[in-house]
Amino acid sequence: MDLTGLIQALILGIIEGITEFLPISSTGHLIIAEQWLGARSDMFNIVIQAGAILAVTVIYWKRLLGFITGWRNRETRLYLGKLIVAFLVTSVLGLLAKKLGFKLPETVVPIAWALVIGGFWMILAEHYAAKKPESSHVSWTVAVVVGVAQVIAGVFPGTSRSASTIFAAMLLGTGNRAAATEFAFLVGIPTMYAASAYEIVSTLKDGAATASEDWLALAIAFVASAITAFVSVKWLLGYIQTNRFTAFAVYRVLFGGLLFAMLLTGWVH
Repeated sequence: MDLTGLIQALILGIIEGITEFLPISSTGHLIIAEQWLGARSDMFNIVIQAGAILAVTVIYWKRLLGFITGWRNRETRLYLGKLIVAFLVTSVLGLLAKKLGFKLPETVVPIAWALVIGGFWMILAEHYAAKKPESSHVSWTVAVVVGVAQVIAGVFPGTSRSASTIFAAMLLGTGNRAAATEFAFLVGIPTMYAASAYEIVSTLKDGAATASEDWLALAIAFVASAITAFVSVKWLLGYIQTNRFTAFAVYRVLFGGLLFAMLLTGWVH
């Protein structure tokens, strides 16, 4: 691949890293970016997502290690059990969605609608969540609904896995933004690793697909995704300590509106 292609891969990796864990939809942004930078293989999109997951795993390594060293603690076992339940719900429903033939749309219209509707929903959800007593407790109901929310976000690009899971938790009782975000991100780690592994194995079975892959571009995008995701998540975890998610909701509405305008002028399709 020439220099232009490597730069494009770098840009896509940066977009993935910034948007994967912010509540603004990484899939939606990538589908739009690829309309200008060129479509990439499934392997490419899976591997750069793995870079973002790796970054979050590094950020939460002490928390993850605590599940092993502190397993004798009842609260630790309960929390881990809820993570497992959320993961299993996502896995079962995700495989069912695959069997039913659900595929990501490649057009901008559903993404634009999801961004706008999701933005207004985030504003309303935060408004109602603020009326609830602030709590860091994660219930079994929250665990199940977060698992369902991950599948919904996977089926409808533009929804945002982070947004759907965080606000599902906040509306159902985990009113503390930091606690809801942590649970959503921790659930995302095994979920996204499993999804990536599944897709990578499926792709590797197709020899023609792997033979045509540009591994240098892939490596550059992976590193870019990991670094930018690390910075992005660290920033977000600090930001939500004293701020609501309103700014992200406004961004979604404005970006979705911009996409509709671009559709009318033919800039995207």
